[in-house]
Amino acid sequence: MSASLVIQTSFLGDTVLTTPLITELAKRGPVDVVTTPASAGLLANHPAVRAVIPYDKRATDRGVRGFFRVAMQLRRNHYDAAYLAQGSMRSAALALAAGVSPRAGFATSAGRRLYTRRVEYREDLHHAARLLQLAKPDAVPAQSDIRPRLYPGIPERAAVDRFLALHDALSETPLVALAPGSVWATKRWPYYADLARALAPRVRLVILGAADESSLASEVCAAAGDGALNAAGMFSLLGSAELIRRCAVLVTNDSAPQHLASAVDTPTITIFGPTVPTFGFGPLARRSLTVGLDTLACRPCDRHGPRRCPLGHWRCMRDVGPDDVASRVLDIVTAV
Repeated sequence: MSASLVIQTSFLGDTVLTTPLITELAKRGPVDVVTTPASAGLLANHPAVRAVIPYDKRATDRGVRGFFRVAMQLRRNHYDAAYLAQGSMRSAALALAAGVSPRAGFATSAGRRLYTRRVEYREDLHHAARLLQLAKPDAVPAQSDIRPRLYPGIPERAAVDRFLALHDALSETPLVALAPGSVWATKRWPYYADLARALAPRVRLVILGAADESSLASEVCAAAGDGALNAAGMFSLLGSAELIRRCAVLVTNDSAPQHLASAVDTPTITIFGPTVPTFGFGPLARRSLTVGLDTLACRPCDRHGPRRCPLGHWRCMRDVGPDDVASRVLDIVTAV
């Protein structure tokens, strides 16, 4: 059996999408994962992960001294291979300093010169499939192999139980989650309040978000009326995944909640604006769909989402109306 090291220090969603790779590698032996402190909790309870090693490159592990402290910690574990799921030169150098070889990563990555095996970055594949190819470069993964998995535990399930019981939301009325936030301002669809107003008579709404998105969540809750639940900042990432698991459908932007939903197989309606699903970051849960203006000539304009619309009109989001999204939500709810 061989011990594998996976380095993934990118965004939360990237960590979720790395779990199929981790699961594949666990068939060969123990797997340890280096990730950010923010993402580390996502991998708690995951049966394919032996250990999570947080790398706080902006604080406690900042600079050369912190880099080598983490590298020496990794070196003591004597890994048989490293998989660079995040392609920076720093991540590649960390694997090299830890004495791990072979080192596999994408041929397009910034750290590629330090890899011993370079894997083609397939633009035509979902990113979860691309990451899985780091371990199986000669195979195109089946759809069933690339859906990510997270494992909320007893504390997360108990926290959600308490939250739903406190708000009398354990009834037969379908629970629909809305996640109006995003780190990237141009990826925030502006009509969540209108959507909430349209859906409130038919379903029970729960609004998700980080603690710093509580004001936005409050606005959406206010539009929905007294029955809406504001869960912004209430749960850990795994707790949020558990709450999403209880919902009939999630409506979200191209952001982390979409990937949490994929990992617990909750149908998802993702609203894409400046980005597009063909970048490889669309929803993977069953019965999911995406919404966007496919005929708009200026789309896509950015891999992540610019700070502001380059043309000033932001039509990619403004022209996606709430009535169409509401209709799609109710189609999924009634089909459950």
